[in-house]
Amino acid sequence: MRVSRLGAKLLVVLIGLVIIFKDQLTGLVKDLLSKITKQSNSI
Repeated sequence: MRVSRLGAKLLVVLIGLVIIFKDQLTGLVKDLLSKITKQSNSI
């Protein structure tokens, strides 16, 4: 019982971290893409 409860808590924490980092990663990717497009337009 204890192991399964601990596993469930770990899963919840991992899912939460994935959601948080997913938002940050998408923001970083958008910033990088916008910078790349700006540089390619200036060339």
